[in-house]
Amino acid sequence: MVRVVKEKTKKYRGSSYGRGHKAGRGKGKRGGKGMAGLGKHRWIWMVKYMPDHYGVHGFTRHAQKSVIKAINIGDIDRTSERLLETGMAHVEDDKIKIDLEKIGYDVLLGGGQIGRPFSIKVGRATERAIEKVKSAGGEVETNGGDKEE
Repeated sequence: MVRVVKEKTKKYRGSSYGRGHKAGRGKGKRGGKGMAGLGKHRWIWMVKYMPDHYGVHGFTRHAQKSVIKAINIGDIDRTSERLLETGMAHVEDDKIKIDLEKIGYDVLLGGGQIGRPFSIKVGRATERAIEKVKSAGGEVETNGGDKEE
């Protein structure tokens, strides 16, 4: 008589099919839903594929603050010769005439000393700057008469 030996099947036929008690149910051994575990058991995956996940990244400002460019009256007096040489200023009626708006300045400040008469055109000027220019025999023309305090 020939005895037939059945081979043992490779299928898992136990109550949990060889996956433990809960791993074989439903979603298996996922380690959580979505981004769960990025700081724990999925850390290496996160560092490799999502390096910017943690940290502060800030906002993008669409309405930037405007930068006001100002110059002191003493700086104008000191650089007046160079302004005349480069054509940014010219002499008219014994006054050095400068258009600070064309040069790129917005505000005239009253710091420094002035020793000659200037005729200055600027967007805004402080009271102190206007006083110093007038005391030297010059004049300041502002757009709309705006003066800073």
